[in-house]
Amino acid sequence: MASEARHRIGPDTPVARAPLGRSKAPSLLRPPAHSPAGAGLARNLAISFPLCSLPSLLYFSSVRESKEAKVLRTKQIVGGLRRAYPDAHCELNHSNPLELLIATILSAQCTDKRVNMVTPALFKKYPTAADYARAPAAELEEAIKTTGFFRNKTKSIQTCCRALVEKHGGEVPRTMEELITLGGVGRKTANVVLGNAFNINCGVVVDTHVARLSQRLGLTREKTPEKIEQDLMQLVPRDEWTLFSHLLIWHGRRRCFARNPDCPNCEVRALCPRIGVAKRASA
Repeated sequence: MASEARHRIGPDTPVARAPLGRSKAPSLLRPPAHSPAGAGLARNLAISFPLCSLPSLLYFSSVRESKEAKVLRTKQIVGGLRRAYPDAHCELNHSNPLELLIATILSAQCTDKRVNMVTPALFKKYPTAADYARAPAAELEEAIKTTGFFRNKTKSIQTCCRALVEKHGGEVPRTMEELITLGGVGRKTANVVLGNAFNINCGVVVDTHVARLSQRLGLTREKTPEKIEQDLMQLVPRDEWTLFSHLLIWHGRRRCFARNPDCPNCEVRALCPRIGVAKRASA
């Protein structure tokens, strides 16, 4: 009983510190309230932070977590997701950069599954940027109608493809600076094309899944895609930026759902503070 009492943890339990002369363990600073997520995370991190006491690890908080600790936790999250989804990849079907660019524009406010139902006939009918540029708008609208917002998407596709023809010889450019000057192409679309068509890691794709999971995992407190991307780029090695996006997207579609996440079966549950998740979902 004495041993049990000695290891009982309360809100006033002092945080143990590493003895002088040893390497300094990452500081987790002010402890938050207890939670099953914190306990699971503590057991996982204890392997990596042997100088931190169990009580200090149980007080994990994504808000107060040190940069060094968050980088290590992110690395472990990536490892867990890679084991769960060894084949994670871009789920928009394409065979060349132009097809991926068009498919990504169509994917706005639309599922990849729906886009993939539309693009086989679309790509066959319009194999080049010039074909899209000179197509009658009404004809193109009809071809992509089921993806939603078809008038805006038609305008974006044709503006983009005209710029490709006039400024790039009909070819999709390989730089962020050039891509974002094309009509209908923002940073997210450019990251998708660069990372998947050209294997160039210029940034992290932040779609609704990546935004939701990065906040739920406590990797960022930001709300806008641009700021979320900057936070994630600081946590993940550059050569893993594209893969990291795929892993979060796959996990968001298969496990970490927006309304009812499958926390009990989550592959990285021990590393997740489950920010914003209702207790019944995380039980």
